[in-house]
Amino acid sequence: MSVPVVCTTIDEVRARLDAERGAGRTIGFVPTMGYLHDGHASLVRAARGECDVVVVSIFVNPLQFAPTEDLAAYPRDLERDLGVIAGAGGDVVFHPSVDEMYPHRVATTVSVAGVGERFEGASRPTHFAGVATVVAKLFAIVGPCRAYFGEKDFQQLCVVRRMAADLSLPVTVVGAPIVREPDGLAMSSRNVYLSDADRAAAPALYRALRAGRDLIVGGERDRARVEAAMASVVADEPLVELDYVAAVDAATLGSVDRLAGEVRLLIAGRVGRPRLLDNIGVTVPPG
Repeated sequence: MSVPVVCTTIDEVRARLDAERGAGRTIGFVPTMGYLHDGHASLVRAARGECDVVVVSIFVNPLQFAPTEDLAAYPRDLERDLGVIAGAGGDVVFHPSVDEMYPHRVATTVSVAGVGERFEGASRPTHFAGVATVVAKLFAIVGPCRAYFGEKDFQQLCVVRRMAADLSLPVTVVGAPIVREPDGLAMSSRNVYLSDADRAAAPALYRALRAGRDLIVGGERDRARVEAAMASVVADEPLVELDYVAAVDAATLGSVDRLAGEVRLLIAGRVGRPRLLDNIGVTVPPG
């Protein structure tokens, strides 16, 4: 297990990756905010399997935190993160400071209309502009690559795909499956905030998604009935405060009364301190 090279400046990581491409090697990129778990490691392993050089960024991006959200409290553990990256096969770590990424007040931001406006966009109005801005900046720094994002933050994945396509960025955005705990809870850096009681309650989100999926597989095509069934499961768990459930078109995140084609079931709720997201995909058979 080799120790990844850590770059802290834009010039340093850009020069290293440009040299790798110049030598004919392909780049895989995994953007993260650190405090890595096996979900992140699965992205690094996916990149390792498809690319010659794997770079992982660790940067807690202040632009995607609202004033009411505690940026300073976001968990950080660089040494642990480096161990996860090394174990999964990462080669380069880009770990810039806030001053390195934003040496001046940010006057240019990126926003993605439509796909970024509902759900998380409605709950956290400034969030996706912060995400799209930092990801566009990271893509510009890293250069041509395959970029790996987990499907757990499915709306974020849709926002990044649309942003990269609209701006004609030389990046292939790859979505990777959600990694779950044995009881179904989607892995998340925010799970560390769950108390024992909240941790026992949190899998209700996944149970709700499975209930919606089972209805669709069983022949239900009415969106409202599927959403009501998911909400009902969460209502039976008093420690989970539901934010939203939705059955949407997987490509556009748009709502349709009659479900067809590729559908994504989305859910978000607060469980004690953290607000957790989850989703699953369902293919509705034709006819």
